[in-house]
Amino acid sequence: MPLESCMILLDTSEYMRNGDYLPTRLDAQSDAANMIVNQKTASNPESTVGVIRMSSSGPASGAELLVSPTDDLGKILSALHRVPLSGKMANGTKDAVDVAASVQVATLALKHRRNKNGAQRIVLFVGSPLIHADARSLVKAGKQLKKNNVFIDVIALGELEGNEPKLRELVDAANGSSTDDNAERNCHLVTIPAGVLPSDVLISSPILRGDGGGVSMGDGTGGGVGGGDAFAEYGGVDPSMDPELAMALRVSMEEERARQERVAAAAAAAAAANESKENEGGDATSGVDRMEVGAVDGGRGNNMEELADDDALLQQALAMSMAENEAVTSSKNAGRNEDTAMNTGDDDEDAAMQMALQMSMQGEEGDNAAAPGQFQDPAFVSNLLGSLPGVNPDDPAIQEALRKAKEDADKKDKDKE
Repeated sequence: MPLESCMILLDTSEYMRNGDYLPTRLDAQSDAANMIVNQKTASNPESTVGVIRMSSSGPASGAELLVSPTDDLGKILSALHRVPLSGKMANGTKDAVDVAASVQVATLALKHRRNKNGAQRIVLFVGSPLIHADARSLVKAGKQLKKNNVFIDVIALGELEGNEPKLRELVDAANGSSTDDNAERNCHLVTIPAGVLPSDVLISSPILRGDGGGVSMGDGTGGGVGGGDAFAEYGGVDPSMDPELAMALRVSMEEERARQERVAAAAAAAAAANESKENEGGDATSGVDRMEVGAVDGGRGNNMEELADDDALLQQALAMSMAENEAVTSSKNAGRNEDTAMNTGDDDEDAAMQMALQMSMQGEEGDNAAAPGQFQDPAFVSNLLGSLPGVNPDDPAIQEALRKAKEDADKKDKDKE
């Protein structure tokens, strides 16, 4: 909260003995004032707080300054705890407390504050009936506060039916005339119903939270409804009342918040991972299906290719086998032809040798007449030479030899004649 100088006005009239607030109005007021002091001093170390008691019985009737604005917490708490009941009951012409006069005294005390830079605020507790206080004096006091830039928070304890309208006039005058409902209201009115601890109501009120608007507990006729918790970060515990418990609750809440954030982050990451896996799974499944289909088609194609290769190899093997058989057959036939030719040549040679032997035997036996005639016959000699292997009867040399032999034979015949 910003730097602020605050004056707390306590109602110490005889009406504060009533037990409609536990244990009494005075004790409930002291408890609420103690909480406000702790909150003000803890929010800013330079903030100052003063205490004024109303309904004094001294010469300065109406208000008594117990502590001027100071940051000494011990002095402030000491003044709060030693406030006795004083003053008188309301008589026929005067109320037990004079709200307008007490507000003016608090304004003068704030003018003499040590630090002039901070804001000025008055916290007013009212537990006595305002029978003789007229609305005009309260409105005048509120306007004077507005003129001096002093804010006021009013806490009504008891006597709500008669006090609330008049106190609202004071608060509205201090806030100023504004037609905008959403305008910030720095002055507040909090009405606390009987049987409720004022500290329980104030802990969530704009007086401690610093929000605009008023708060009314009970009949709902206040200037606004306050919400939230002034010490939400401490688990609803005022750190000025119990610092150790408030700090423990704050650490626990921070750890729980961090744990929840980790759990939320882990859940989000898991959801994103599952979604990505599902997407990848769908793509992988379709890809696998396509791969399987392609594999089947490829397998079929490979099988067809293998079958075609096998058929080609089989045909090639058959062709080679047939070629080998043909080669073997042709080689056998060639061998047979060669054998036949060789046998034929041998037979011819044998026949020629036999014929030559016969001719020689005939020549030896003296059959001279027949032999010369045969050799002199060209046709016989040609057939004889053609039957011999490797002899060509048409060879020019052989023909020339035959011709000469015939000429010699003719010449011999001529000579014999």
